[in-house]
Amino acid sequence: MSVAFTKEDSAETAAETVLPDRVISPHLNLVTQAGLKALEQQLQLAREALETANAIEDINGRRRLSAGPLRDMRYFAERMRTAQLMPDPPADGVVAFGSLVTFSRDDGRTQQFRIVGEDEADPAAGTMSYVSPVARALMGKAAGDVVNLAGKEIEIIEVA
Repeated sequence: MSVAFTKEDSAETAAETVLPDRVISPHLNLVTQAGLKALEQQLQLAREALETANAIEDINGRRRLSAGPLRDMRYFAERMRTAQLMPDPPADGVVAFGSLVTFSRDDGRTQQFRIVGEDEADPAAGTMSYVSPVARALMGKAAGDVVNLAGKEIEIIEVA
């Protein structure tokens, strides 16, 4: 029988089951202890989702539902492989990876962020990637220091 008549080998189904890999950052994969745990959890969730997808009898449904978990497993396995667990920041008051930094902007806003790895960064949750422009500008500075970022001033209030 020609593959033209078998749905599971159709171009439509193939396109649905081959997802492009998630982009891996070129930066070092620095992680906090919490970030490493989060990567482990995400990898486990992807494995569980793949197991669920593989339990589906319909081959087309199985291929569609397994595409995302397979892609996520590749991504999180690579991120786990390259993860570099960083020690807690020193208590010397200098901004470093893992520091909780409180700063004020020249528009009057006061913000607080923990500087973390790229995968655990979530500004809405109060974390920012160590490769972000703000984090890079703050690294190595201490309370009272003022840094210029894109023509705006940021004053460090506290480093914990």
